[in-house]
Amino acid sequence: MKTLALLGSTGSIGQNVCAVARQFPERFRLCALAAGRNIELLAQQVREFAPDWVSVADEPLARRLAELLPSAYRKRILWGEQGLCQIAALPETDMVVSAVVGAVGLQPTLAAIRAGKDIGLANKETLVMAGRLVMEEVRRAEVRLLPIDSEHSAIFQALAAGRRQDVSRLLLTASGGPFRRHSAAALKQVSAEAALAHPNWAMGKKISIDSATLMNKGLEVIEARWLFNVAPEQIEVVVHPQSIVHSLVEYQDGSMVAQLGIPDMRIPIAYALAYPERMPLAMPRLDLASCGSLEFEAPDHDRFPALQLAYHALRAGGTQPAVLNAANEVAVAAFLAGSIGFPQVTQVVAQTLARCEQGDELDLEAIVAADAEARRLACQLVPALAG
Repeated sequence: MKTLALLGSTGSIGQNVCAVARQFPERFRLCALAAGRNIELLAQQVREFAPDWVSVADEPLARRLAELLPSAYRKRILWGEQGLCQIAALPETDMVVSAVVGAVGLQPTLAAIRAGKDIGLANKETLVMAGRLVMEEVRRAEVRLLPIDSEHSAIFQALAAGRRQDVSRLLLTASGGPFRRHSAAALKQVSAEAALAHPNWAMGKKISIDSATLMNKGLEVIEARWLFNVAPEQIEVVVHPQSIVHSLVEYQDGSMVAQLGIPDMRIPIAYALAYPERMPLAMPRLDLASCGSLEFEAPDHDRFPALQLAYHALRAGGTQPAVLNAANEVAVAAFLAGSIGFPQVTQVVAQTLARCEQGDELDLEAIVAADAEARRLACQLVPALAG
């Protein structure tokens, strides 16, 4: 029996982790759940899985959650960043699944690593903001960091086919999002509702917008650089609208090894939870004959500049990736609120990157300060670009 602490239990990834645990109750026990503000769903999860500890975004929500749960939980509900970090470092857990969205995932993921926990990583922002620092902590603690993002899980699996020193390129696939065929003029008119309608995956709001701008792929490029210890020029992105080939590894002899499957997050989640074992998931299998042709094309950097912004931040190093992430979080929230248009999302990010000073990527305080400064600047830029 493997005991799990799940950070972000009410999100899309978190609910899929619960689905895997539900199918294999003899294999996994959710001993701690942390969520943000969806306390109604969290209360349902608590009643189903009976975790020892629970955490929510703030103290008022903790009081509301206590009213929905048996009295025995009143002293076992935590809140805020401190609550997340406590959940992540519980001595009774074997593995922490970091599935919260955004920069909030950095500190609890570090807490889990320092507590000697294996990590199932779905919070890409952890490595975007502090990749070098986090991977040094992983090596120091001698823990395993197992990817849950479908693309990074695919690369992780494809790397088993050869030696690391023989790897030539990593190829991350991107669906292209709902606006792949839109003209630059049409992109100015798209709504948040349309951007949330991802053609292949069921995802949360923030990641759906990132997929539409291709920023999600940019963040994944940065994550892959640190996760697999490769140079930025060894990572490429290819648009694959069917989302069947989840990513590929090219070796120096020209061979390409890919991982294929239906677009369902339970597959990479189950692989990370049970690694190196593969479990018999109760789900449809990929039918290649019915797939027809599989398409691949280069991303359009003119219409979707977010990807190049991510490469620029990665090559610049230091705290620039943290700035990129923070500005993007502010810009996406502004777009969802109707404050700016779709093209202005990447404009906010580009202008924030240009205005933020460089900092030390191995200094956690500098990373946190860069995140805060980028958010301040991005918030100032939103009204100006809205006009």
